[in-house]
Amino acid sequence: MSSSSTMSQFVTAKTLISTVGSIAAAAMVAHSVSRNYVPQEFRDYVYLRFRKFINKFSTQLTMVIYEFEGFSDNEIYNATQLYLADRISSNIHRLKVTKTPNEQHINVAMEINEEYTDIFNGVKFTWSLVSKKNPTREHYTQDDNGSSTRSDLRSLELMFHWKHKDKALNEYLPFIINYAKAKKQTVKTINIFTVEKKTGFSRYPTTWTSVNLDHPATFETVAMDAGVKEKVTKDLDRFLERREYYRRVGKAWKRGYLLYGPPGTGKSSLIAAMANYLNFDVYDLELTDIKSNSELRRLLVATANRSILVVEDIDCSVDLHDRVQVEAAKVEARKSQRRSYEEESKVTLSGFLNFIDGLWSSCGDERIIIFTTNRKDKLDPALIRPGRMDVHIHMSYCTPSAFQLLASNYLSVTEHNHFEEIENLIRHVDVTPAEVAEQLLKDDDPDTALGGLIEFFDVKKKEIEEAKERLKEEELVAKENEKKQQEDEMNN
Repeated sequence: MSSSSTMSQFVTAKTLISTVGSIAAAAMVAHSVSRNYVPQEFRDYVYLRFRKFINKFSTQLTMVIYEFEGFSDNEIYNATQLYLADRISSNIHRLKVTKTPNEQHINVAMEINEEYTDIFNGVKFTWSLVSKKNPTREHYTQDDNGSSTRSDLRSLELMFHWKHKDKALNEYLPFIINYAKAKKQTVKTINIFTVEKKTGFSRYPTTWTSVNLDHPATFETVAMDAGVKEKVTKDLDRFLERREYYRRVGKAWKRGYLLYGPPGTGKSSLIAAMANYLNFDVYDLELTDIKSNSELRRLLVATANRSILVVEDIDCSVDLHDRVQVEAAKVEARKSQRRSYEEESKVTLSGFLNFIDGLWSSCGDERIIIFTTNRKDKLDPALIRPGRMDVHIHMSYCTPSAFQLLASNYLSVTEHNHFEEIENLIRHVDVTPAEVAEQLLKDDDPDTALGGLIEFFDVKKKEIEEAKERLKEEELVAKENEKKQQEDEMNN
């Protein structure tokens, strides 16, 4: 009986396998026939109806989150990738590992067709990564050569019980976005963006390009007055904490700084220290590369939140005309019903100010704007009034406290018998921190380096005296020429 039972089971299994094979073969034939002879529209219709029929018996809801929305990144997609990367478990057997030359760490993410189940406040959410290798529509992205198409269309699918839809939209996804923002700040590599001109045909002639800002400057190493450094750090901390205040008073969440003083006083080092302190990216805007107000607007709108916009040497970057003159020029142009190409392509002061504190300034949050100049008196008052440049910082010549910091940084000494003499010279001779640093770099031995610095002060002092003498002579010659010209006019 045992043998008979075994034989019966064997026959049943054989029949079952044969039936499954026949069904599979029939399905393959049906699939081949439908693919070759049934129109695509009809197949899509049948698939849609079949899916709707199956969904009637399902309690699961699926949200599809595509990688891109038009030409823009999908914030939810990117945030979820960061969120899931920190929750990789043994249940996931395939991982995507990436690292760009500009990054200092290795990125781990979920690979295509993998799933991960997350528990949030007692609710089960299942994530899966999907990719269409042959998308039904083309997705365009910008590269160095202009527009190109992607070969795949990636998306994340979030599945959960339909009764938790409000929790997913109002709690779970916002939680993921906030988590990703905090995560980015902890692992972020600071970049500096500059304006790059496109070659060949391109819709936009200029765009931002970035490299790592690997500048070691901090507030501890910047050679400037300790009181000024404390003032700047407190102002930055206060700015970061006042998001709700700016919203309540109806102002854009931004802060303007004007750094002014002679060359070599540490303006660029202070900017780098601020970027490292805030962990903000830097956008270095060279206005001479911008041809029109519309181009300037497009670049400024493209800057990210939590960033620093820097316009160095604002007094000589571009000819920013007074607004009254610009308006007069516009009236004259309307009267003559024409305007030259040069007028149209010029960046004007009124246009520039509109992007700093006009309506366009509200297209972003938590931004720092920094102007630098060697001659504050040459700037248009409208450019540096409070509300545009809130904090004016004078980057002065080297002070005794700044020298002590430089000596500590470059020579690792906090006391020396030359200190008193050098500090006395600093009080009477104008030298920049950059000049002092250059002298300290010449030798590692403190005695030799500080002795050379004293000799430099002697040379600098003579140069200043000679410059003053030349200036007096030039003024005297100018007065004599003016007097002679007046006498000639009287004689004529």
